[in-house]
Amino acid sequence: MTRSQHRKTLKRTAFAAGAALTVVAAVTGSAPGAGAAPASTPGTPKLKLVAASKAVTADRYEGNAGVYLDLGTYVTVDNAPLELKVTRKSYKDPIVAQQILRDGSKVKTKALPAGLVKQFGGLPDFLEVSIKNAAGAEVQKSTSNFCPNNASGRLRPDAPATSHYPESCSTNPFTLGSVWGVEKGWAANTSAFDYDKPVDLAAGEYTVKVAVAKKYRDLFGIPDDRPTIKLTVREVGDGGEGGGGGVGVAPRGAAGAHGGAGHGASHDMAGMAGMDGMAGGHHYGPRGADAPTPSALSHALEARGLARHLGDGAGHTDGSRVAPALKPAATRPGGRAGVAANVPKPDLRSLPAWDIAVTDGEDGDVAGKDYLAFSANVWNAGPAPLVVDGFRKPGAELMDSYQYFYDAKGKQVGYAPAGTMEWDPRVGHEHWHFTDFASYRLLAADQHEIVKSGKEAFCLANTDAIDYTVKNANWHPFNTDLSTACGQQNSISVREVLDVGSGDTYTQYRPGQSFDITDLPNGTYYIQVIANPANRLQETNTKNNVSLRKVVLGGTVGARTVSVPPVDLVDAP
Repeated sequence: MTRSQHRKTLKRTAFAAGAALTVVAAVTGSAPGAGAAPASTPGTPKLKLVAASKAVTADRYEGNAGVYLDLGTYVTVDNAPLELKVTRKSYKDPIVAQQILRDGSKVKTKALPAGLVKQFGGLPDFLEVSIKNAAGAEVQKSTSNFCPNNASGRLRPDAPATSHYPESCSTNPFTLGSVWGVEKGWAANTSAFDYDKPVDLAAGEYTVKVAVAKKYRDLFGIPDDRPTIKLTVREVGDGGEGGGGGVGVAPRGAAGAHGGAGHGASHDMAGMAGMDGMAGGHHYGPRGADAPTPSALSHALEARGLARHLGDGAGHTDGSRVAPALKPAATRPGGRAGVAANVPKPDLRSLPAWDIAVTDGEDGDVAGKDYLAFSANVWNAGPAPLVVDGFRKPGAELMDSYQYFYDAKGKQVGYAPAGTMEWDPRVGHEHWHFTDFASYRLLAADQHEIVKSGKEAFCLANTDAIDYTVKNANWHPFNTDLSTACGQQNSISVREVLDVGSGDTYTQYRPGQSFDITDLPNGTYYIQVIANPANRLQETNTKNNVSLRKVVLGGTVGARTVSVPPVDLVDAP
């Protein structure tokens, strides 16, 4: 099985550092060390929209439909952190957003207007952008969402060294809870764009004016500043592998750790998920590219769980206290396996399938057949991470796998056998799979008869932030892609982790992963996703391991159709 990777490249890290330094000059207008911002109402953040540069250049590569504009505009935060908690009780309930106001040990909450936040990708219609050509005529006018977790950097040297907030906003349609935030003395990039919809601007000179929408200026007390940026669009030759380059173009891997892209693309496409014009890329289903479109460009500086911050303490949600202790084991476990009943364990839950579409023999499937493809996610509601180590006897084709258990301080307190790991040698896979993590079935209308079944093996990774408000949720998971887990053919041991609050999305668009529906009659069916199907893993609760998603097949052979009813308030076909 394959994965669309969120590789965190050196290019991305360099951009983050550069952006942070540029913001210092733009905001303070003086050298570092000029001092903290003036005082304001205790516990209330002071927000301001600024432009890091007066001019930016975007390269439009030959064959690309347009450019992705990172205009270098930021929301700066001072006096107190900007923190928002966004949740829903169930898929039957609307999303509720609260602002968390912190003044030392005092914590207050302020409800945001009902209906303001409709999804977990950020504050909707936050930024207003107007683009005029050299003649002064407006050629583009748009609004965009603002993810406070996006592209953060320090404003001045006395600001916190790292941000403890998550690094991106979730685009998974079945997200249940998110935390958005910007540290005091930091800034967040306002750039947000759809990779399927680049801005169609011809080569030339433009003037861009940016403003925060009035409803957010009133809500957060943001001054009505309207930065103006000179934009130069350059037409250049073939950008080669995936395009790229230029100030106004998104770097590879821009989806961030939890942008919503999951397993699906080959190793050859590592770090290129989401780029327009991908060399040799595959396009399946309604979403276009192998990976779902990320909501925002993330250049966040990575804390890796090392900061001491507001979330520390009993019952805290940021699991960074526990995460650093979970290091790969060098040898197979010794002694007697076992774990006490009261030791914290993970709680694996399956989400309803989404991103459902009919495909027709793509990339190795049998030509002329119809396949039902979909995305599926199993996530960990905690309170403990799922940690599985595989150990290989010299020359063996399988690894013996064990589940490990930890106390609240990250100390290993037990382990238990958990099946095997197997090496998948197929091109585009080539990594170790943990067996019996999840399985998929296509059920008949009675929800009992199995029409098609697929038992899958997995390389676990934290691709999606499903609920970062649950106890011990780790806001900075390490293994978010194949580059941080899964091993190589010559590995002697492998560690795979599913952190609390995160889920692992597999996009079933590859050969052998989707359901062959060629000969199925039209009618109602259900996609069933089962977590921990063989009960090899120990959990706190196994009654929430199964999810169903209704689908209705129609059409004729070679032209099959599928319609997908909503799941309560979530309309994500």
